[in-house]
Amino acid sequence: MPAVTETGDLYSSPVAFVYVFNLIIGAGALTMPKAFAGAGWIVSTVLICVFDVFFLSFITSTFMVEAMAAANALLVVQRREKKEYDGLVSQSVTQSSNVAEVEPLLNSYKVDMKENNLYDIKVRVEMGQMAKLFYNKWGLKLFYLCLVVYLYGDLAIYAAAVPKSLTQISWYGAKSLNRSSGCLTNGTSDELAPCWGTLSTGNVYRIYLLIFSLALGPFSFFNVQKTKYLQYLTTLLRWKAFIMMIVLATMLIAEQKQTTTHAPVAADLSGVPSLFGVCVYSFMCQHSLPSLITPVRNKSRLTLLFVSDFTIILIFYAVLSFTAMFAFGDLKDLYTLNFVIYSNAYVRYFLALFPVFTLSTNFPIISVTLRDNLKNLFYREGRPYPWVIDRLVFPLVAILPPILVAFITQNLEFLVGVTGSYAGAGVQYLIPASLVYCGRKKLRTLLGCYDNKHRSLLRHRTWLFFVYAWTFICVALVTVYHIISKK
Repeated sequence: MPAVTETGDLYSSPVAFVYVFNLIIGAGALTMPKAFAGAGWIVSTVLICVFDVFFLSFITSTFMVEAMAAANALLVVQRREKKEYDGLVSQSVTQSSNVAEVEPLLNSYKVDMKENNLYDIKVRVEMGQMAKLFYNKWGLKLFYLCLVVYLYGDLAIYAAAVPKSLTQISWYGAKSLNRSSGCLTNGTSDELAPCWGTLSTGNVYRIYLLIFSLALGPFSFFNVQKTKYLQYLTTLLRWKAFIMMIVLATMLIAEQKQTTTHAPVAADLSGVPSLFGVCVYSFMCQHSLPSLITPVRNKSRLTLLFVSDFTIILIFYAVLSFTAMFAFGDLKDLYTLNFVIYSNAYVRYFLALFPVFTLSTNFPIISVTLRDNLKNLFYREGRPYPWVIDRLVFPLVAILPPILVAFITQNLEFLVGVTGSYAGAGVQYLIPASLVYCGRKKLRTLLGCYDNKHRSLLRHRTWLFFVYAWTFICVALVTVYHIISKK
């Protein structure tokens, strides 16, 4: 797969700041308040501040920039090696050259490899291309396997969130219920409650899921791309919804209608595993950084860009979660569902339908991405897929498993927690760290040195092992918790 040269318009660092911010503030933010409250506000604050922002997510973001620069350098090396080789072959055809005549060419080549602009990020090299440049055969397979599993979890979350929102708004549209009578929770009793006549809420959810699958599933058979106007619209809707939720929750706290009936938990270690998965999912941006960072005009202040982004995102998540904890005694796993009982019809329907609009536009894109990565995972050199396998089997394999998972469970906190704790941890933490390690090793072997000007601020090898160790410890603890709690 060839690297893609960035031909679009370059933009400034402030624009890149906005792009990265919008990328991170997505669907994961809607599951953050419940996970935050479940682990307790003290434990959650420490975990988010110390580990997921200023240590892990920030470190691995700088690792991705360094890996991008290393990949650009390796591409330059490969092009010059090919040019040098072609020149030597041409020289041997036109004249009988000896070793002494070839040596100056090789010496000048080595000197050129140390030039200052070798590590300029001029070519957009996506994560999959970096894996092909730096990993061996089995490393590449593991990379695609991790990415595919993450995308499966992503699709399952989307497939459950949209029908669940539609079911909730249908319930409150048909019935006038007070604040304490929720429509859907994680218990089975609510799934058996009547919604449309004799239909239970669980069956209505499955009907909406079937409609969702039939409407958006076929897009996995084609090539679908989001337009910039659709991006503008979803960004506007996202900010409007989040600001509206923070303001409404703050108003509820000021009115003291909810805070007198409950007090948020300060610490509950049983909620840490879910919070870990939600945090990974909510701070995920590493896989999309090549597309966002390559067009930046001045890349000398990328570290400052990440510091600013993660600091403001930390404040944003804290405000959203704290206002939610103190405003609502029973937080839903999809935070927008807490507002379907609001008296204002516009607010009620807008927030309830917000996940429907934003997540539905992303579902076809992710399904196409998953389909293509499945092809790469099982691809065998020189053996193209038959038409039936390529055009029918792979699209079906991409969309049917996550839809089946959504039919089985609508517990979004669990889906987000599992997706983030396992495949998400691999994509966000392990892959960036391993790309940097393999990139440094390969370039040192080729050039005899490693002078990457985009090297991570936390460049010592100890940080690589810290990321590995922390990830494995967290995944192990989450696994033990799921086994003990029989999840």
